Amino acid sequence: MLRYLTSGESHGVCLVAILEGFPAGLSLEPSFINDELRRRQLGYGRGARMTSVEVDRVEILSGVRFGKTIGSPIALKINNKDSSIDKLPVVTRPRPGHADLAGALKYGLHDVRNILERASARETAARVAVGAAAKRFLKEFGIQIFSHVVRMGGIDAALKGISFAQIRSRSEISPLRCGDRRAEARMIRLVDKAKAAGDTVGGTIEIVALGVPVGLGSHVQFDRKLDARIAGALMSIQAIKAVEAGEGTKVSQVLGSELHDEIYYSKSRGFYRKTSRAGGFEGGMTNGEPVLFRIHMKPLSTLRRPLMSVDIKTKKPFKATVERSDVSAVPSAGIVGEAVMAFELARAFLEKFGGDSLPEVKRNFRGFLKQVENF
Repeated sequence: MLRYLTSGESHGVCLVAILEGFPAGLSLEPSFINDELRRRQLGYGRGARMTSVEVDRVEILSGVRFGKTIGSPIALKINNKDSSIDKLPVVTRPRPGHADLAGALKYGLHDVRNILERASARETAARVAVGAAAKRFLKEFGIQIFSHVVRMGGIDAALKGISFAQIRSRSEISPLRCGDRRAEARMIRLVDKAKAAGDTVGGTIEIVALGVPVGLGSHVQFDRKLDARIAGALMSIQAIKAVEAGEGTKVSQVLGSELHDEIYYSKSRGFYRKTSRAGGFEGGMTNGEPVLFRIHMKPLSTLRRPLMSVDIKTKKPFKATVERSDVSAVPSAGIVGEAVMAFELARAFLEKFGGDSLPEVKRNFRGFLKQVENF
């Protein structure tokens, strides 16, 4: 069973992740993980700390020898350059929209910093490191994952008729990870306007996995439905408030004849579809088409012009605490989304084709492909 845990606070010594269940024999170099960590730190609207305080580098502490996994748990460490948590002041003024007040009440803590340090999106650096390992595994089987921004504020990207390959190449060189240059220019102006007003901006990100084989997940029990597991993982990302698979909320607005992906067959391709409105899933199982999810990120809750709150000690009204933050982290949320989707796909892949070594997994996978081909 593939699983992981993360540990660490935003201003603590480091972030740590332990990843267990990877087969032996997979090439895994720190440089591959560092490339993903770098992608997480990019994006128009991020704060200056992305290029000063949080230049992330991973250290692989265990589970890898001579550049290859050895089957034991993989420990990943990311140092925090700003590790001043014990010197930082007590916080008693919770921010609306953050975990501050609910966490303080739940754990009986009168210093809100004890909550906000762990609830911070800084934790996602550890998840991106884990997701990078999962991406490296999926790459062995031709599975690729990318993300791009499709909406910020009320501005939509016009991407109809553009291939996934074009969208991916455009988004990788875009400061907002957006494949529509005209929409991106408007989005940048929106971010600038929000920054000048001391406000923040949310948005919508599409995450796509290509090359996913048919049959991951299962219809037989609720907790084995892979689309539900991916949706839950995406919803767990800080500031994500809604998740859609395929056409998402549009499915309730059209007729069945306009929605469902018709099935075709050819000797060269086998069974296939010309559309993927279902998001690559039927009955909780992948159907061989691109896996597609959208996540909706709220505007960040830390504002330079803070909203009203109440001091938890004096119970008097105050302006909420201002912690370090960004105007927008929408592009970065896409990289985190890629990571958590990669992990869930890798977990489901190993559930179906699992083995203790990479050659064993590949042998099992090839056998299944042959079975499908001869169906």
